[in-house]
Amino acid sequence: MTNLVNLSRVSKAFGGAVLLDSVSLGVDETDRIGVVGANGAGKTTLLEILAGDLRPDTGRVTHLSGVRTGFLGQHGRLPPGTIRSVVLGPAFDAVHEWAGDSRVREVLDGLGLHQVGLESPVDRLSGGERRRVALAALLVRGTDLLILDEPTNHLDVEGVSWLAGHLSTRRGGLVVVTHDRWFLDAVCTTTWEVADGVVHAYVGGYSAYVLARAERVRVADATEARRANLLRKELAWLRRGPPARTAKPRFRLDAAAALVADEPPPRDSVSLQALATSRLGKSVYDVEDVTVRAGDRVLLRDATWRVGPGERVAVVGINGSGKTTLLRLLVGALTPERGRVRVGLTVRPAYLSQQVDELPEGQRVLEAVEEIARYAVVGGAQVSAGQLLERFGFPSSRQWTPVGDLSGGERRRLQLLRLLMGEPNVLLLDEPTNDLDIDTLTALEDLLDSWPGTVIVVSHDRYLVERVCDRVVALLGDGRLAELPGGVGEYLRRRAGQAGAAVATAAAPSRGRAGDVRSARKELARLERLVARLEVRERQLQEEMARVANDFTQVSSLDAERRRVAAEREAAELAWLEAAQ
Repeated sequence: MTNLVNLSRVSKAFGGAVLLDSVSLGVDETDRIGVVGANGAGKTTLLEILAGDLRPDTGRVTHLSGVRTGFLGQHGRLPPGTIRSVVLGPAFDAVHEWAGDSRVREVLDGLGLHQVGLESPVDRLSGGERRRVALAALLVRGTDLLILDEPTNHLDVEGVSWLAGHLSTRRGGLVVVTHDRWFLDAVCTTTWEVADGVVHAYVGGYSAYVLARAERVRVADATEARRANLLRKELAWLRRGPPARTAKPRFRLDAAAALVADEPPPRDSVSLQALATSRLGKSVYDVEDVTVRAGDRVLLRDATWRVGPGERVAVVGINGSGKTTLLRLLVGALTPERGRVRVGLTVRPAYLSQQVDELPEGQRVLEAVEEIARYAVVGGAQVSAGQLLERFGFPSSRQWTPVGDLSGGERRRLQLLRLLMGEPNVLLLDEPTNDLDIDTLTALEDLLDSWPGTVIVVSHDRYLVERVCDRVVALLGDGRLAELPGGVGEYLRRRAGQAGAAVATAAAPSRGRAGDVRSARKELARLERLVARLEVRERQLQEEMARVANDFTQVSSLDAERRRVAAEREAAELAWLEAAQ
């Protein structure tokens, strides 16, 4: 094995806080390393030092001569241009040059960039789209070492699954920071935990890390007892879970038998269901023949859905399929075009949106929580605002911090706590794992285990979905709201089936004309001319959108036509590829 980068007694501090204290470690060409730790522990700092973007205060960083390193930071900037020029560069000018490269096609399809449109200017993309473009630009290039900081952000369940498969088969070293625990288990063979200036190394993915960390915590002093109990419950969940989740650390899980022998189930579903029924009655939400549109797209078409008391439902789907729209429909923030949403008389919902702009910036953390309530009942016990804050990673020293000074992860935790202090009986959570570290996610799951109410979760975090929810529904992009008895695995199989059908439909015209070489060549020439015309039309529409940027109505109309033209061009490109083969 070849050592690609080596850190020797490296230290780094910011503003008096020591993030790395005399750390020594290395990355080999076959390593796939997941980096975990609390928000602010120094994970991003470690990655920037490994990539050579940040110099340590002391110590030495050595890179193998000629090593090619690709680094995806959290706030990477993109050069001006289109998605095609940024991702593919000058090496792939013509369509047939990149369409014939299976590696490039796989990345573009896996990250959903065809749907965005390869001729779209990057300066007009959303934050999530820009993130996917930056990731694609790294993956299509050959690198010896790939360093990724939160690569699963802004990816849906399907995208995370594709990325995990792609990275698992890729040659070269990998170091990745992520809070996605399913992704860690699927990809990584080593886990680094950054805590208190030290990097602890564990063999295996997240499951093995939980076991090893639980063993370490068991011998810690009494102040760590609460965290150890959470880890025991997490480990018990892993042992009871699907075989695929625990396959890799099997050699160590047998040693955990004594640790979890007396552990109760994560939640008493029967008791919680009975209590939820007494609080909520027989009905929570009844969606009846509802149709919802976004511009010229139909997000829901004649959808009917029932959510009962105590149910824990996950909503999955591709980006833009209408998951957030569905939550807004349930809380009454959106009126359907047709049909109705009936809400139970006793329903007291709390909606965790993806934005955190409703927090009181001028208040301190404890004041912001006590503004809602000083005490709340959690798991049948009364807890104070301060106790709940400590449970979610706000020690007494941080409870008087101004809200405006909090990090993104801390603001997300505070937003969630304010909702819980209102003692709702229905929780609607839109991507609750955004900006939360693994310890906070574990605390949230522990709290939900004893929470007697209905939970509806929109999330791309497969681990959270399988851990918290008993039922999965999917928005498949065709207006349907489909029940998935097989959970996320069934969703991915259905999406793969849809993709295969779409390719077959796009390629069908070429098959009928491929009777001989001459007709095939004529078809190739026709498709190349068609692609060229559609590319020209796309650019014209983009220029027209720029000229009327202040006219929202015109921009929306032009953008709808641009998307239609982009879809036609992509279908023609696929047909060209099929004809060429």
